[in-house]
Formats: sequence, C-alpha cells, structure tokens
Amino acid sequence: YRSGFGVLVVSCKSLILILNNCEGSLELSVNNHAADFSLSTLAGPPLSLSCLVHNSSQAEELLWYRGNGRVELKDGNKVNISNICVSPVTESDNGVTFTCRLARNKSVQVSVLLDVQFPPWLTGEESLQIEEDKDVTLTCNAKSNPQAQAAWYKNNTTLILQQNRYQLYQTSEVFQLSIKTVQKSDNGTYTCVVKSSLGEGRKDFHLIVEDKKPVFPQEAIIAGVVVVTLTVLFGIVARKDKIFKVWKALVS
Repeated sequence: YRSGFGVLVVSCKSLILILNNCEGSLELSVNNHAADFSLSTLAGPPLSLSCLVHNSSQAEELLWYRGNGRVELKDGNKVNISNICVSPVTESDNGVTFTCRLARNKSVQVSVLLDVQFPPWLTGEESLQIEEDKDVTLTCNAKSNPQAQAAWYKNNTTLILQQNRYQLYQTSEVFQLSIKTVQKSDNGTYTCVVKSSLGEGRKDFHLIVEDKKPVFPQEAIIAGVVVVTLTVLFGIVARKDKIFKVWKALVS
C-alpha cells in the first residue's frame, strides 16, 4: 500500500510473491520454439540448434543433453545463449532428443526431437543353391525414413505370386520372400526393389535349384552295417584255426 508520505510499502509476503512471478516469467527457446517440438531434416547436412534465455536480468548458465548424455560446451558457449551443431546428421540421429536446460533450475527446458529422413540403402547380389523340393527364403535388410515398400521381380519381370508357394514378410527394416518346395522352374534371378519417396535400392538373388539328392532310409543303413559286421566276425571265426597256426609258427 502507499503511505501518507508517498512511500510504497510492501510486505515480505508480497515481495516473495513478486520475486516468484519474476522467476516464473523466465523461459528458454530453441530455434525460436518456446515449447518442445519435432524437427525434420535430411541425413548429411549439418544441423544447428540455438538455445536462448528470455526474461532474465542476470547471467544464466545453460546445459545441453543428447538423450540422457550431457553435451560438453566451451566456456564461451554457456551463458544466456548456447549453440550446438550436429555434423554430419546421420541415420543414428533419427528419433534422438536434444534438450536445452537452465543450470540452476532444470525444470526450465526445451526439447527437440529429430526426425532424420533418408532413402533406403540396398545394393549387391547373392547366390543361393538349394536342393529341389526344399524351402528357401530371400531376405533384404533396408532401413529408411519415411518407411519404404518392397516389390519383387524375377528375371526383370514382376513376380506373380502363386498361392501356397510364395509368402511375403515385411517389417520397417526387413523384406522377405519365401518359396515353398522349390522346383527347377524356380531357377533365375530374383530382385528385391525397396522404394520410398526419397529414393530406392535393390538387391539381386541368383537362385540355383539343384537335383534332389537320393535319400537312403536309416533302417536300411543300420541293417547294412549289421550285415557287414557279422560277415567279418563269421569270417574270423571260420579261419581261426589257420590264424592260430600262423601265429604259432611265428612264435616258435
């Protein structure tokens, strides 16, 4: 209240409230964003993040974090304004959160979630030899953002998926083609083409179907071993007298 002498008198309780209001107006911004936000960028070029203190009448120390890890800052890059540079931006930065915090009050902060976009990376070739009547699976591993879609070709022609013989499996990073009970007609080059709005990648699989190997029944093999073993034993027994005589002559 104002006294009769024209002096403004403020109670201790009111003074504390005024100071709290001043403290409450203190805020940060990152790249002109005062609240948490997501930032889309391409893999490759560097990315700058700038943190600025607002409504402060004193020097305020700032901290940067990558995920839960502290980012080391130089002495001249900590007070009231702080800049970090992510260079180069890579696929591993996708989904990572960078946070700027006030050192003396870590509840005052702004976070930015990186949305790093990159095309699918897929090249090369692979040769597979598979026995006739067996199953085979061709696998392409390709990460991308945004997520890519896969198409399969055989000898440069769109693969016609025969029911109960071909099976497709796909996740955000894995693309598979399974062929059940392969036949000689399945010989050829299979191509996996993974495509997104940012580009495409491909990989060739050279499938060679070999003749089916003859399979001997296990019972027949066991029976054959038994017959050979008995034949040898009977032969030794039948010639034991002759063997004994030869041994005796050698000893004497």
